[in-house]
Amino acid sequence: MKRWLGKSLKHKLSLLIIIATMVPLLFLGLFSYNMAGGITEEKAKISGMNTLRQLDAYLVTMAKDVENMSLFLIGHSEVQSYLKSRERESNYTQQTSIISFLTNLAFSKGYIANIIIEPLGAKQPISHKSLLRSEFIDITEETPGYYKEHPKWWSNVHRQWTSDGMRQVITLARPIRSTDKYKLIGNVQINVDQAVIAYQVRQAALEKSGFVLLLDEHDRIIAGPPDMETNISLSTFYPGMEKMEGLSGTLNYGEGSGMKTVLYKSVSGVNWKLVGIIPAAEYRSQNQYVLTLTAVAVTVAMLLVVILVVFLIQKITKPLSTLTKFLKNSSPEEPLPAIPVTTIDEVGQLVISYNRLSSRIVKLTEEVKLSESLKKEADMQALQVQINPHFLYNTLSSIQWLALMNKDSKIAEMVGSLSDFLRFSLNNGQEYCSVHQEMEHVRNYVNIQSIRYPDKLIFLVHMDDSIAEQKMLKLLLQPLVENAMLHGILKRDGVGTITIHVSCDEDGIHFTVEDDGVGMNDERLSWLRAQLELHPAHEQERPPQGSYGLRNVNNRLYLHYGKDSVLRIESTEGQGTRVMFTLPVL
Repeated sequence: MKRWLGKSLKHKLSLLIIIATMVPLLFLGLFSYNMAGGITEEKAKISGMNTLRQLDAYLVTMAKDVENMSLFLIGHSEVQSYLKSRERESNYTQQTSIISFLTNLAFSKGYIANIIIEPLGAKQPISHKSLLRSEFIDITEETPGYYKEHPKWWSNVHRQWTSDGMRQVITLARPIRSTDKYKLIGNVQINVDQAVIAYQVRQAALEKSGFVLLLDEHDRIIAGPPDMETNISLSTFYPGMEKMEGLSGTLNYGEGSGMKTVLYKSVSGVNWKLVGIIPAAEYRSQNQYVLTLTAVAVTVAMLLVVILVVFLIQKITKPLSTLTKFLKNSSPEEPLPAIPVTTIDEVGQLVISYNRLSSRIVKLTEEVKLSESLKKEADMQALQVQINPHFLYNTLSSIQWLALMNKDSKIAEMVGSLSDFLRFSLNNGQEYCSVHQEMEHVRNYVNIQSIRYPDKLIFLVHMDDSIAEQKMLKLLLQPLVENAMLHGILKRDGVGTITIHVSCDEDGIHFTVEDDGVGMNDERLSWLRAQLELHPAHEQERPPQGSYGLRNVNNRLYLHYGKDSVLRIESTEGQGTRVMFTLPVL
């Protein structure tokens, strides 16, 4: 085995990948089975609790309806009159009217078996169905003062014989007091048909062999499967069951194959409790199916893994073997020639990358040279011409002195601004300046143009003083102001405004040059944006159609700061133009 592994990389990889794949598959199968078992049980519990909630809603609605009906009867004028009258004062017409009223009241309620108005003393009770016999025993016989602390009482299941025959009923009993003196004058009993409740309880489905029970406050059965008698305690059928605490919950009863899951929920407003019994065998039957399905899936997956691993290892190791053989036979005294490419996977890409490396180095070298050349060319274009600065400054100083001698302040101011403007532009070839210096350069340009075009331009600057000493590439703002002046302000009627906004945040220094000139239409704006998006290396491809100042600034921003700092232009025809760019904080 050791010799077989050491002979070939393919053998090692095959065994390693098969083991590395098989172990997780086996654990995944076991985990899936356990998870499926837990999910099956949890799903059954959730479904069972939903069933109990639906049944609870029905029972609560029915109980509320019965209780509201009893309150309505207590306050009814004829009922009050009959119960407060003396025995000799009662008449047949009044009794007949009350019976008719009770019949109409119970007509649309299928779960009402009978309604009984029982006076105190010797007067006969009134019911909408003739009462022949009843096993009802009021709670006051066991607890005389019960109604002093409780307004009503729900009885256990008992039998009642009427003109319709015998029925099992559950009775809501409550005392009737006079509305004027609050004196006890009788009681009302509303009998609910146990068969109707039992039908609803038996209709509730819990898995295949599960069932639902309705218990009273003493855990005696009110309704359930036909083979479980009423009024029998739940502990008779399930001795030793844990106490069901809280309004709702779950618990397990029994062990092994006889284990059962017990769900319970209290019926609000009534001292009843819904209990669902689900045999654990239902989970196991479903879990057995999941186990079989998992075993088949894991077995098929293992077979597919073995086949796929052998195939892939063969595909991977074949080009590696070819490459090893090629390198072994090559001469170490000669440069490595191009290696033939037979695949396009990772190994093939490695060979392709190696073959492209040398040509890529040459290409990158040429691109660096071209970029540096373009940068220098753009900077030189920004300076436009090279002249002797000392001769020019001396000449301008002489002109300014002559203007001052002749008391011509406008010419002196204009020449002074021009001198400062050119001094900053030439500046011995320096590339960077402070934001304050750049702004002063723009002010010199605006002063010259304001003298040239009086009452035509208002120039505003909004800048935080903390930004003034930040460094930036020089000669960026003046071409933008010049462009706004020539193409926006001078082409409009009246006085125009050029505003420079400078702000700084974590993203960099933000510059905005905006004017309220004539603006541009959408076609012109789209053309200008397309011109600015062209790479500086393709400058010769641009048609000679203007926008030289903007393109020059845009090229210098691209070459010095990168593509994130190029110009962004917004314009609305008739309203003005806004040019923006962002510089990193140096």
